[in-house]
Amino acid sequence: MARELKDEFEYYLENQPELGERYKGKYIVVKNGRVIGAYDDQIEAVEATLKEHELGTFLVQKADPDPASTMQTFHSRACFV
Repeated sequence: MARELKDEFEYYLENQPELGERYKGKYIVVKNGRVIGAYDDQIEAVEATLKEHELGTFLVQKADPDPASTMQTFHSRACFV
């Protein structure tokens, strides 16, 4: 059974401290719960991986040991009442 991208991201989060230290600053490609490549550039990671794997079957994530690196905050001026 094929894994979903959320499964690949969960693998990354569960292993972030180790992966972040090992591949810090690299864009890693995760598929089937393992790292299948590490690249200096996000586009390079996607293009190289597409040669052997279908789009949507792998995750590209910038490796960083800091858990805050996976969080994003968005601010809006809209107010809903």
